[in-house]
Amino acid sequence: MILFISDLHLSPRSPGATALFLAFLAGRAREASALYILGDLFEAWIGDDDSGDPCHAAIIAALRAAADSGLAINLLHGNRDFLLGPDFAAAAGVRLLADPFVLSTAEWQFVLSHGDSLCLDDAAYMAFRAQARHPAWQAALLAKPLAERRALAAQLRAASQSNQDGVYTDLQPAAIDDFLRAHGYATFIHGHTHQPAKHDHIVDGIHVERWVLADWHEERGECLVWDGVALKREAIRP
Repeated sequence: MILFISDLHLSPRSPGATALFLAFLAGRAREASALYILGDLFEAWIGDDDSGDPCHAAIIAALRAAADSGLAINLLHGNRDFLLGPDFAAAAGVRLLADPFVLSTAEWQFVLSHGDSLCLDDAAYMAFRAQARHPAWQAALLAKPLAERRALAAQLRAASQSNQDGVYTDLQPAAIDDFLRAHGYATFIHGHTHQPAKHDHIVDGIHVERWVLADWHEERGECLVWDGVALKREAIRP
């Protein structure tokens, strides 16, 4: 069994979602062979040197305990936690994956992504994304004091919330078709948009499914379950 989750946005300001995730790691997740976290596990991650934050420390410890129990935990960067690095991965016992990532099982093939790279109609965000994913920009940011990085993260979060007003840019249709074609028409699983759904695409006469993962809230979360036969959504509640 393989589980997929995304967009938990965990932080000290989301104690309910954090508690849900910790319980999920200690229980349901350990029934699976692998867990894939497709970005935005954290609301913000300003560098691996901030892992001493009590909330972050608890999450890292829970990830490590689940990994030590035999669960293979894999993580893609999101638009909120793209600075997750090797020190975090080593402490948490997780594997950081390139985006996109092709997952081949004995029964099926999937292509996994956070999804934000296909939001091509949001020109301002795509320009920021190109800058933020550049190694030189990241190195310059990580060289700044923690307090300065925290302030910058708060500014970016406030700007994002005021601009979106609860509405998230969707993936560009033409970009989706090109993406599915480039990845052999594999079943596409992603997050980012906070618009959970199953979409059916016909690309070059081939039917391809696209599953959008749900974001987590204080009293509910969701995982997508692959049982070797089919995908199904499963609610995560206290």
